[in-house]
Amino acid sequence: MVKRKLFLVLAGLTMVAGMPVSAHHSHASTYFEDKREEIDGEVIQVSIRNPHSWVHVNVKQSNGEMIVYAIEWAAGTQLNRVGISGKTLKPGDKVHVMGAPGRNPADHRLEMQNIVRPSDGWKWGFLPGEVVG
Repeated sequence: MVKRKLFLVLAGLTMVAGMPVSAHHSHASTYFEDKREEIDGEVIQVSIRNPHSWVHVNVKQSNGEMIVYAIEWAAGTQLNRVGISGKTLKPGDKVHVMGAPGRNPADHRLEMQNIVRPSDGWKWGFLPGEVVG
């Protein structure tokens, strides 16, 4: 009887461990979804990954100070489906980004709405499905 219960518990744990996890944070708790902020700067790092990718951009403030913005982007799998890889944006690329500002201004975070690389006209966030989800 004890062996049977142990077997059932282990079988149940095995099934649960194999199930995908779909936990997700609330964007509204992190960002002002009803506001937009635009920045111009230079890409210093790109991380294409799941559940969200990140672009870090060095932005010169009006007082001359340089601030690094952390910009939350779409999932790596979503970006890969439209041809975006870790080589699409490179350190040194000049970009214009519009996004929802983070609730804590000291964090210098944006949830990306769209991005443009003026040097060649490459852009993301203007076509259906190009959204952070």
